[in-house]
Amino acid sequence: MNADRLIRMALRMLLRKGSNAAINRMTGAQGKPHADMTPEERQQAKNARETAKRARQAARLTRRMGKF
Repeated sequence: MNADRLIRMALRMLLRKGSNAAINRMTGAQGKPHADMTPEERQQAKNARETAKRARQAARLTRRMGKF
């Protein structure tokens, strides 16, 4: 394995961790406990989780397309 491949691999790992951390921060992953939420807050939290999941999938797809 040459140095260029190692550097690219390390950069991809850092980019993946950074983008997932940013997605989690933007969707407010650290919220209230489920028992303390109102039904509206539960629905909003569910929507935020689904949006975060879609954002991660889009980021993953973008990284895969960038390899080619």
